[in-house]
Amino acid sequence: MDDASDSTIKTARRRPVTLRDVAEAAGVSVATASKALNDQGRMTAETRTRVQAIARELGFRPNSLAQSLLRQRSFTIGLLTNDTYGRFSLPVMAGVSEALLEKGVSVFLCNVEDDPRLGQMHVDAMLEKRVDGIIASGKRLDRHLPVDLSNLGIPVIYAFTEPDPNSIAFVSDDEGGARLAVEHFIALGCRHIVHVTGPETFAVVHRRAEAYRAVLADHGRTPPRVMMGPWSENWGHQAIAELFDDAEGETPDAVFCGNDQIARGVVDALRERGLRVPEDVGVIGFDNWEIVAAATRPPLTTIDMNLTALGREAGLTLLSLVDGKAVEPGIRKLPCRLVVRQSCGRPPGD
Repeated sequence: MDDASDSTIKTARRRPVTLRDVAEAAGVSVATASKALNDQGRMTAETRTRVQAIARELGFRPNSLAQSLLRQRSFTIGLLTNDTYGRFSLPVMAGVSEALLEKGVSVFLCNVEDDPRLGQMHVDAMLEKRVDGIIASGKRLDRHLPVDLSNLGIPVIYAFTEPDPNSIAFVSDDEGGARLAVEHFIALGCRHIVHVTGPETFAVVHRRAEAYRAVLADHGRTPPRVMMGPWSENWGHQAIAELFDDAEGETPDAVFCGNDQIARGVVDALRERGLRVPEDVGVIGFDNWEIVAAATRPPLTTIDMNLTALGREAGLTLLSLVDGKAVEPGIRKLPCRLVVRQSCGRPPGD
């Protein structure tokens, strides 16, 4: 950069930096600077990169109010959730933010809990702030948020919660995740795989159990055994007691758990009985909740629902809708992935 440009930068730092400052420092017109910063217009890649680099060095911040008036957008989106603890909504929000922040869009988070009145108040507040769209996220896939999001006049995307009919939704592929877990056990040579999972009132419990049964049937393994109970470590302890205190039943060499809390209880209960994990019994959880999976001894092999990626896709799709692009309604299932740790190792040769 020449001395004149350097002088312009030093002068600009004494006051708010304008688009004209950026243009003068880069040696281009104001129109060209604007197009370069908005990734629009025709110019060389070198010019666009140089203008953007100078804008960053100057500390240029676009006038959001002016942009909003010009494009008739607020550059904010609302994220509604009833996930009080943030176990599922926070990874989703991280993905949404990752997708939107680089586009200059802010995320406005509201927790509606399970209160319809509170939910409506938050929706009204979002509409008053003229958010460009709303993403609805929850703590389970088979429950709708306690608020009506139809006919709002702005785009709505559902992410990890029950959607309205004919809407756009992103969910994790629970059946696919369950298949990954059971097929991994089979690749390890496990013969008697038991499924210890959550309450029968949850739809995902039945989806995962169906996938578990299907994989066992495909590979001719011993008859399935599905044990349903609370989403808790205590239930994991109790399930192991039932399995190993039943003298007539075949004891498992592998346990596929419906969540990481249950799996941690299973691992602890096995260790208390003098059984080694994974040498005697392998254990796989579901969720990849780091605070639980990493602290389990040994650390827990588990299924990750890729909620951050799910949130990213929801955010990008919402942006497409806001930009006026057509998006086909329907439910998109995003694949899960197996995270291998010490509670269940890798198959030979893998």
